[in-house]
Amino acid sequence: METPSNEKFRDSIGTINEEGKRAWVFPKKPSGKFYDYRKYVSYFLLVFLFSAPFIKIGGNQFLLFNVLERRFNIFGNPFWPQDFHLFVISMIIGVIFITLFTVVFGRIFCGWICPQTIFMEMVFRRIEYWIEGDRGKQIRLKKQPWNTEKIRKKGLKFFLFALISFLIANVFLAYLIGSDKLLAYILEGPSAHVGTLFPLLIFTAIFYFVFAWFREQVCVIACPYGRLQGVLLDNKSIVVAYDHKRGEGENGRKKFRKNENRQALGHGDCIDCMQCVHVCPTGIDIRNGTQLECVNCTACIDECDAIMEKINLPKGLIRYASEDNIENKAEFKVTTRVKGYIAVLSVLVIVLISMLFLRNDVEARVLRLPGQLYEHKEGSIISNVFTYKLVNKTTEEINNVSIKLISHEGTVKLVSTQDTFNVPKQGLSEGTLFIEIDNSKLSGDRNNIKIGIYSNDELIETTTANFLGPRSYN
Repeated sequence: METPSNEKFRDSIGTINEEGKRAWVFPKKPSGKFYDYRKYVSYFLLVFLFSAPFIKIGGNQFLLFNVLERRFNIFGNPFWPQDFHLFVISMIIGVIFITLFTVVFGRIFCGWICPQTIFMEMVFRRIEYWIEGDRGKQIRLKKQPWNTEKIRKKGLKFFLFALISFLIANVFLAYLIGSDKLLAYILEGPSAHVGTLFPLLIFTAIFYFVFAWFREQVCVIACPYGRLQGVLLDNKSIVVAYDHKRGEGENGRKKFRKNENRQALGHGDCIDCMQCVHVCPTGIDIRNGTQLECVNCTACIDECDAIMEKINLPKGLIRYASEDNIENKAEFKVTTRVKGYIAVLSVLVIVLISMLFLRNDVEARVLRLPGQLYEHKEGSIISNVFTYKLVNKTTEEINNVSIKLISHEGTVKLVSTQDTFNVPKQGLSEGTLFIEIDNSKLSGDRNNIKIGIYSNDELIETTTANFLGPRSYN
């Protein structure tokens, strides 16, 4: 079926021209109320991003995602592989939270919080404006031959882009291996850690490629969230929208002329100045309606408001609004779908908080050695061999740790020269032990036993295990 002429823009993305080649976007430098708000939010998030790996709470790095060693710190709280269920619940909460925000506010996450947008618009693009100038100067610079001016400007820009990309790669490395280890690597020199330097340079090249060349294509092509919003949005979602009723009028938009009665001529308030298109970082025309490429950056709102103010027309021709609001002047209401997301999110948050409060600082696991049966010893003593693993999630060493039976009378013998041991801070201890119980205290061939972990004779954790004994025939 042939696409209607007024919808042909949906047949291709805004960054690809009719020949199928890359249509390079040169957005005009934005300014205005929303842009100022975005700068405050972005600079706060940038400071947080660059400082979080170096902040310590109780000796723990504020944020750490050490995938290789399977150690994670979230807001200073250490999480181990044994806490993986908490991590999964947190991720589900994050997905539902973003989904809820998208249903209500559209792609606002992309324009205000997404690291890709923040780095692109508030760091790399601003460097570009500083070196090459605004939209018009950038276009002229691209068209002019390679002379001294062009080489100087392009060289300086790409050098700074590479430098910042290398800095970002180092910060991300601090999240992965820990800031202390990163600082130690820097002091020891790159030659001592070539195995780390090589991946670091690869990530630097990736960041450079993204911000120097791929740019808005990440949001348009690579990011799956842009596709997701098409499923989640409805006519009640608040998005960056063009008020077509006010802008088009009965006879459509028209260029501005002084002392002309536009309403009497049936024309809308849109003067077709194209400034909303020129300022868009993804190169779309917001007047065509909600589009995949729109990241809700609000640059078009600021630009349109500035134009409206100059020609003495009301602001808000482009604004945060829902389709229902534009078509029917309907106020925002919490729909059943939104209530459902809120309910699910609330339940998951309560579950996560409850699990965090119930989470122990010490994780103990005692397992019977696979393939080993029980052993008869002198008298009627039955012996089983077990392996144990103790995980210390705190920043303090646990001293004089001993393992004792709680549910049965019996003895626990460690396969070591000492009866007690220490568990290092944020580390683990593991080994082998024998548990011996008198046969008269057992009930059948399988017995569930309770084991206590003590530190300086103070119970700090309990666990259970399965103890094998002789089968009784009554």
